[in-house]
Amino acid sequence: MSTVKRNNLKHTKLSKQGKAKHRHHEKKTVLLPKRNNDQQSKSNAVQEEEEEESDHGEELLQMVENDDLEFLHNAVTSHSYSLLNHICFTENKQKDRKRKRDKDGEDEVDVEGNYEERVPELEPKRIKHLLPIKTKGGLVYRSVAEDFNEEEPEPAKEEVIPKPEETETDSDAELENELDIERTDFIDPSRPVSTAELLASREEALRKRRLLIGVLASGLLENPQVKTKNFKRLLDMMNEETPELRITVCKLVIVSLLEVFRDVVPSYQIKHQDNPGVKLKKETLQLQRFEKALLSSYKIYLQRMEKLVSMLNKKRGNSRVASQQELRMGELALSCMCDLLVAHPYFNFSHNLVQLLVPYLNHPLPSVRQLCSNSVCTVFRNDKRGEISLEIVRCINCLVKSRSHSVHPEVLKVLLSLRIKEINLEKEKEDELRQKKFMKHKQKLLTMSKKERKRSKKLEELEKELLETKAEENKQAKQQYLTEVTKFVFTIYFRVLKKAPSSKILSITLEGLARYAHCINLEFYEDIVNVLNHLLEHEPLGYREQMHCIQTVFTILSGQGEVLNIDPFRFYVHLYRNLLSVHAGDSHQDLPTVLKTLDLAVIHRHKRLSQQRMFAFTKRLATLAMQLLHNGSISCLALIRTIMQVYRSVDILLDPDSSVGQGVYFPELEDPEYCNASNTAIWEMTALKRHYHPVVCKFACNILLGVPVTGDGYLAPELTKLSAEELFIKYNPSEVAFQPPVPVPKKIEARTNPSVTIHFRNEDLFNYVKEVSERHVEETVDFSLFKMRVKS
Repeated sequence: MSTVKRNNLKHTKLSKQGKAKHRHHEKKTVLLPKRNNDQQSKSNAVQEEEEEESDHGEELLQMVENDDLEFLHNAVTSHSYSLLNHICFTENKQKDRKRKRDKDGEDEVDVEGNYEERVPELEPKRIKHLLPIKTKGGLVYRSVAEDFNEEEPEPAKEEVIPKPEETETDSDAELENELDIERTDFIDPSRPVSTAELLASREEALRKRRLLIGVLASGLLENPQVKTKNFKRLLDMMNEETPELRITVCKLVIVSLLEVFRDVVPSYQIKHQDNPGVKLKKETLQLQRFEKALLSSYKIYLQRMEKLVSMLNKKRGNSRVASQQELRMGELALSCMCDLLVAHPYFNFSHNLVQLLVPYLNHPLPSVRQLCSNSVCTVFRNDKRGEISLEIVRCINCLVKSRSHSVHPEVLKVLLSLRIKEINLEKEKEDELRQKKFMKHKQKLLTMSKKERKRSKKLEELEKELLETKAEENKQAKQQYLTEVTKFVFTIYFRVLKKAPSSKILSITLEGLARYAHCINLEFYEDIVNVLNHLLEHEPLGYREQMHCIQTVFTILSGQGEVLNIDPFRFYVHLYRNLLSVHAGDSHQDLPTVLKTLDLAVIHRHKRLSQQRMFAFTKRLATLAMQLLHNGSISCLALIRTIMQVYRSVDILLDPDSSVGQGVYFPELEDPEYCNASNTAIWEMTALKRHYHPVVCKFACNILLGVPVTGDGYLAPELTKLSAEELFIKYNPSEVAFQPPVPVPKKIEARTNPSVTIHFRNEDLFNYVKEVSERHVEETVDFSLFKMRVKS
């Protein structure tokens, strides 16, 4: 509490008690101007005051220094009155009553020091008056100081408030200005320059463009909704005018925009409906603006990529040969488009990308075909909806039909990556429900209270039917897509078998039929078997094509085709004849096809095979194991072990006595029924028992001992539970890794032989040996006498 207030309270208390003394305030006289003064006297007084002020002003002008006069002159011409805003010309009389000011100290104030503190900016300013604000106390006038340039006065413009997505940082503008300077101030062609100067100038210009591209791309990745104009700047940089930098800058921009679009583009398709009468939220409008800008930039980017990719196509009648730089640029653009299709197969323009990329599966350059093939296979493997797969298969069907089946094998090879066989809709549905259940339970425990949990249970019961209905619709749509895909695939395969049985795509067609044979309708089985038999007997097929035909037939007969009355005897003959065509050389990669076919033809149908056929195939597998790599030998021995388990009569091949039988074994005979395999033995096991690979040795010993489950020679469970195909993959040496790893050789210590004393029964012999061992032999021997004797 202040002293004045305390005194007032004390005086009030005393006055109520009648003890206070009355205060006598001094009367102040206020001199007011008289209203009846003459106008003439007033005018005279004004003139006298003006004369005195003018005289006084001239005296002050003489006292002011030249520097101060120049400063005041500049301030007046530039309309900078910020100094006057801080000077107070009137005194507050109410404050003078409460406090006394020391006026003597004000005269000693450093005016220049206060000026520097109060006015930090010495640049010329312009005062702009704003609209006043009306308050209870009256109007409050406002003003703003603006920069003013005398040399270049700017015309008055309407104030435009920038949109948030059009703002840009100062660093982007500065870098863009540097780029403009670099474009104009390149090396002067009129003066001679050295090669080093050219390279240095190019490297410096390229460095600045790299920096600008990096800043623009990073700005898009950090805040794409605000930096949408960076798309236009980057797209404009693709049209580089400097010939020394055009190709390099274009490649940098292409790769940078690829990474930006890969991260910024959403996983859904953007669809906008123009409703001008509908009012939307500010955030919704901003999102729509960003999506439109993104879609427009993405479209321009794809159009320019298409233009660059067109360099790979040689037009008819054009004899011009494309340069290596153009081909590399086209391959880079094609690679970017493939990456975009793989990253965002459901975004806008994905169908346009498919129609553009599929024809390049039949391009003359192998690198281009391989690039497109890898991307299409990746899309097939990752496609969970089936929509984009259906679009690609349609385009492939049109391509094969338009080229009259004269296409490269890569066009049909990509169809082997379709998820027709591995698809399992029920499992996917269960996984999704399990994941949703886990996430819901986790969110309940973290965020929900007891009341909210009770309420959420009721909501779950209401939404359960909707979720199931939605899942069922997705399942039906997916099944419909896969059905259409299967129809197009078999349309392509059957057309090739009918119209182009001798084309180079027959092998891949037969491989596809063998893989997807379980999806063929039952009514087509007999016709397909007859067509394949005709191909095996009358067409000059290689062993690989023949194996695919045989695999297709036995795949058909192992499923629904078991009800058909078809005798596959002729196909057993083809299979037995082609088994030895596989060896440890180039054909070793075809062994998985042989293993699958043997599993279907021999193991699964062992009850329908005769005893002679089982003996023949067992003996042929033992022979085949001798000419394969160790993983192939393990697979063949695993099949022999399985045959001996399911067909115990094969144990006769372990008996080396061949005196009992119907004749002599003919290994060169093509028919397994009449080769007399029962009169031989699997001698190959004795050689495989000493194989360099320990697993091969274990399998060979197990077979020689009669396939025991326990005891001596039994196999570990980790080997017996694997199939022949799994063993082939597990012990594959293609990665230059030996499994099991080769142990480190043990260090062998040198043994010191103890001195042994030899005793001779005959003393004369002992003396002769001692004499010979101590005899000195000359190092140089003369063979001249020997030569003379030979000549004579």
